[in-house]
Formats: sequence, structure tokens, C-alpha cells
Amino acid sequence: MEFLSASPHEVRAQLAWDESLCTAGGALHGGALMGLADNVGGFCAFLNLPEGANGTATIESKTNFFAAVRSGHVHAVARPLHTGKRTIVVDTELYDDAGKLVARVTQTQAVL
Repeated sequence: MEFLSASPHEVRAQLAWDESLCTAGGALHGGALMGLADNVGGFCAFLNLPEGANGTATIESKTNFFAAVRSGHVHAVARPLHTGKRTIVVDTELYDDAGKLVARVTQTQAVL
């Protein structure tokens, strides 16, 4: 995973397709996609922590898969939907190199 940019409003990263991360059919495994989204979303939440907080932890994650990724990169874009004192909710969209939406992840992060 490679982070490309990060601000409290948006975090961008990418993950290169690699055979070691694929299912038997050559598609990036859903777990690899979810792991990318969790990392990018967690970083976005971290950048939105309220003053005095010590960190964040994923307490809920919902993934919708729309298409397989069989080459190139997966591009992640995470944006905060809610930034509260106890929880932060982040929406992360995953795209292939052609810009096609391949998955969408909504996660809730606990403020620690």
C-alpha cells in the first residue's frame, strides 16, 4: 500500500495488484480490498481525532463489492462522514485504474 495524499478531508492511497493477493481466479481478494480500505479509513479517522484523544480503532465496517480487480492498481479515497467525540464514520471508495468503482466501505472508528 502506498499513501498518495492525506488531509483531514480526504486520504488517498493505492495498492498494486499482485498474484499473492489474489483468489484462485486471479482477482484481488476481498480481504486485500477491505484491508486497504481499513488502513486508509483509519488514517482518515486519525487525522480527525478530537483534541486529547489517544487513537482510533475500527468497531464496525461494511463493504459492498461491485467489480473484480485483475491487474493494475486499486485506488482508495477516504472521506469523513461524521467526526464526533466518541466515534468517527468514514466512507472509502475503491476504484480500478479505469476509474470504475469496485467497492465501497463505510466504517465506524472508536475514538480512544
